[in-house]
Amino acid sequence: MYLPFSSVCDDFYVNMRLATQLSLPHNREVVLHFFERIQRQFPEMTRFRKYDNGDLSIEENRDNDAYRWVTLESRRLCAGHVNPESIEESLKLHSLLLQQVPYDLGFSAIEVDYLDVLFGFDLSFRGNHDEIIAESLLRDSPLACLLDEGGAKAVDIQPSITVALTEDCRLQARIDVVTRTNSYQVRTGDYSSNDVISVYLILRRYWGDRPKDPMEKIMAQMAERGEQLCMSHVIPRVLKPISAIIASRS
Repeated sequence: MYLPFSSVCDDFYVNMRLATQLSLPHNREVVLHFFERIQRQFPEMTRFRKYDNGDLSIEENRDNDAYRWVTLESRRLCAGHVNPESIEESLKLHSLLLQQVPYDLGFSAIEVDYLDVLFGFDLSFRGNHDEIIAESLLRDSPLACLLDEGGAKAVDIQPSITVALTEDCRLQARIDVVTRTNSYQVRTGDYSSNDVISVYLILRRYWGDRPKDPMEKIMAQMAERGEQLCMSHVIPRVLKPISAIIASRS
């Protein structure tokens, strides 16, 4: 795993999502050619799968600590690299995809809706996830006032905030905190599952202005900005407080 992030999470990943205005091709010849092109560059991506909803994917062995995956949906191309050794290493797959889609999928930049770069952090905790988030991120916030009620228990605390990073609002950044505790677990105290708390930093570039730079160049710039935001804000002000509270409960 990328060392600067290894001390604050159990798993780290960099995902890319390219959303389109029109449906992407799913016919046999086009899809096989596209996935074979990916496999030639990343020969460990051998697991091909078609889902009931029509989505198609190819991936490396998920039993490994680090692995890559690609999914072709109806109107999105998604990919990820779990526990990469560096940000640059994770971008190799994403750059290849963005370079190849115009040729392999007959894709035109004119149909792009948006491009996402997602930095994901998973933290393992067997207990009430929402309680952890309330204590670590909302302890002094007025939004946590209902927890002052006698016998109140946190059951759904998943803060999310989005900001525009440019004046035209086409480049936006969002932090999502995702908990996976349910009411049954809170009611019974049965936290036997190995669910994780996830923190996402998502940079989204809307394509309405039809930028002239290649998509892979824009994606690399977004990833660089995302890493800066992680180092300056997400790690010290979100991940470290969550990690500290989890450690105090161990």
